[in-house]
This record gives sequence, structure tokens and C-alpha cells, in this order.
Amino acid sequence: MRTRIHSILLTLSVLAAISFVGVRAHAQQQQTTPPPTQAQPRSAGGDIGSGAGDIGKGAGGAAGNVAKGTGKGAADIVTLHPVKGVGNVGKGVGVGAKDAGVGAAKGSGKIVKGTGRGIGRLFHHSHKDAPTESTPPTD
Repeated sequence: MRTRIHSILLTLSVLAAISFVGVRAHAQQQQTTPPPTQAQPRSAGGDIGSGAGDIGKGAGGAAGNVAKGTGKGAADIVTLHPVKGVGNVGKGVGVGAKDAGVGAAKGSGKIVKGTGRGIGRLFHHSHKDAPTESTPPTD
């Protein structure tokens, strides 16, 4: 009986530590201010930076949801509801995985778009400087 109590306390300690780290990451992620709205289209570098930001937001949201589920699960285990506790932990991990996947997909898309635009500028030359012959030559 005593070993069981020790193992439950050890499990709760580990879950609490994981929750604390996830909550801190989520809180730090939410303190960022959104960029001001721009009337001009975003540059290639802006797309790449925004994509990296989306990946970070997805990871921060995922950590927050995992921490939330872990915290609820730990509370349920303490109140002797282990099945409900495991369900809450699983739900938190599932929602966190969804957030991470969405952030990674959106971010990767923006990074690819920005990279393509940057490379496109290297190969698409402007012909504005070339003289145009609109009048036929005179004899």
C-alpha cells in the first residue's frame, strides 16, 4: 500500500512539473503583440518570418493544451478518478497535437511561398530598361 502511494505521488509530481513547463510556455507565447496591419503585400522575407511565427504559435498552443489536460488529469487522479484523469490527459495531448499540426502546416506553407517569391525575383528580370522601337527607322 505504501509503495502505491509513493508511485502515485511520484506520478503527480512529474505531471505537475510537465504542467508547469507547458503553462509557462503558453503564457509566454500569449504575451506577444500582434504585428500592425499593413496595407502593402508582404515581402518574401515577411512571408518566411510569418511562417516561422505560425509554427511557434502552434507549438505554444500545443504546450498549453497539453499542460491543461495534464493538470486536469492530475487533479482527477488526486481525487481518485483515474479513468477520468487519463481521459483528460489524452484529450489535452490530442488537442495539442492538432494545434501543433495546424501551426506547422500554415507556417510551412508561408515559408514555401516566401522562399518561392524570393527565388522568383532572382530569375524574373524586368525589361523596363531596354529601349523599345515604336517607330520604324527612317531612310
